[in-house]
Amino acid sequence: MLPLAGVRILAVEQYGAGPFGSMQLADMGAEVVKIENPKDGGDVSRSVGPYFLGEDDSHFFQAFNRNKRSITLNLRAPEGQRVLHDLVATADAVLDNLRGDQPPRLGVTYDQLKTANPRIVCAHLSAYGREGSRAAWPGYDYLMQAEAGYLSLTGEPDQAPARFGLSIVDMMAGVYAATALLGGIIAARASGVGRDVDVSLFDTALSNLNYLAAWFLNGGHAQGREPRGAHPSLTPSQLYRTADGWIFIMCNKQKFWPVLCEKLGRPEWSDDPRFATFKARLENRAELTLLLDAALAERGTGAWLEHFAGAVPAAPVHDIERALTSDFVAGEDRVWRYAHPNGEFRMVPPAFRFPGEAMPRASAPALGADTDEVLGELGYDAERIAGLRNAGAI
Repeated sequence: MLPLAGVRILAVEQYGAGPFGSMQLADMGAEVVKIENPKDGGDVSRSVGPYFLGEDDSHFFQAFNRNKRSITLNLRAPEGQRVLHDLVATADAVLDNLRGDQPPRLGVTYDQLKTANPRIVCAHLSAYGREGSRAAWPGYDYLMQAEAGYLSLTGEPDQAPARFGLSIVDMMAGVYAATALLGGIIAARASGVGRDVDVSLFDTALSNLNYLAAWFLNGGHAQGREPRGAHPSLTPSQLYRTADGWIFIMCNKQKFWPVLCEKLGRPEWSDDPRFATFKARLENRAELTLLLDAALAERGTGAWLEHFAGAVPAAPVHDIERALTSDFVAGEDRVWRYAHPNGEFRMVPPAFRFPGEAMPRASAPALGADTDEVLGELGYDAERIAGLRNAGAI
């Protein structure tokens, strides 16, 4: 049995952060019922290109909505609210990623839903939080990266600000929201009382500064860019040139330094006073970089990785194509294949595994594909469902 089998999550979500979080829960076996507004075509990511899979479906949408069910429900309609309360009575949690001022307007806060289910957990993922001066502000990943300092850390020194290449704030906020939601469910099962839990994109971006924040807040050091993506305090831990490209080496423990020296055929560097300790190597990083470039230029990246054989922490520098087609990825079920109405769809799996358990692999649902079935499970008959559809509630 998967860890979240029997857990039901209602997801009032769209685009990236919320759907990424709820997909983690669905991958662990939770039943995630995605609530989409029939008035506006459902989740906007169904229309995010440039790659589409027919009407109301895209590669982007598939990437964030695997293993879910979809129902159409207009939460602004009184009839839609009544359906929501019936659904909440059967659920463990509601996850939304609405603008901070929107949850009460759509009736998805704990105070609004506790009469239907006092144990319900309402997880809210917004841009800047549900309280404060920015509650009504829209916000997106790249804006958070900019304001939280990420663009001052990414890229080469003296170059224009550069964002992180992925929507990392969206995805980490989704994981934080899923974690907080599960914490709320555990507490609700123990106490019988649910709650609201809040995560914001901005708080996620700020929280991820972590040790860099500690350095500034306690030591006054504002970290900036380092050359070649170098670690700010450990070396060798950066990009180096090889005979045919680049390699990233990370000797982040002292024990790896003499091993690297031996593998490079320069054992004398291990005890050289300029390089013997982390402190010395950092002080002489520019000189060490030149020496390592020269030594590594004797072979290509692949040959060095084969020679290091895991004794030295190192990695090739791939583009997206090579990253997804390498032997390591292809040989160990690191690309999933599952059925889609248009044929096979391929996608990277979640980062977690459950040995001995077959994880679900279902493509993202068509808009409203499960509406009648989910409402039927609530005891609604065909006539009532037709009435809701005629009224524009579903």
